[in-house]
Amino acid sequence: MRKKPNERIILGIDPGTNITGYGVIKANGVNPELIAIGSIDLAKFDDHYLKLKHIFDRIIGIIDEFHPDELAVEAPFYGKNVQSMLKLGRAQGAAIAAALSRSLPIYEYAPRKIKMSITGRGSASKEQVASMLVHILRFNRKEIKLDATDGLAAALCHFFQTNSPAVNSSFKSWKEFMNKNPKRVKKQ
Repeated sequence: MRKKPNERIILGIDPGTNITGYGVIKANGVNPELIAIGSIDLAKFDDHYLKLKHIFDRIIGIIDEFHPDELAVEAPFYGKNVQSMLKLGRAQGAAIAAALSRSLPIYEYAPRKIKMSITGRGSASKEQVASMLVHILRFNRKEIKLDATDGLAAALCHFFQTNSPAVNSSFKSWKEFMNKNPKRVKKQ
């Protein structure tokens, strides 16, 4: 996949022990574009360690296919079941290890941060996040698992976090911004 000089590819991962979701976007200036979305179904594996190996192998395959510049991964949420947390942490570790093996920088986001950046509400449901992603990236969500849209949401969250004017500019005020960007100011 060829990239223009200002483009970057972001791979987002929602790690899970039954389904790991992923989304790949191209960031070209301020316009994100969907490249791929999918899920890694782990239900056929009875052994937890085989699930981890499959996560690692599939993430390597996705990285080798799309050549992302960065990985955004959803952090495990804190729950009451310690065993579930441990398994989710291992799934996340398998995805991170795959990215590290290809020298990708890794960015981790809390689930509430991802939901907030996509919907404006940290307590949004998975369905609300998916609906907003469809609206922003304009794709058909039929037959796409919510785990896949969660992976895509991690990628888009990273795009928003790293493309905000506060991150990319050194403007000290709106007046300074308007003076340096007269074509972007709408006059009434």
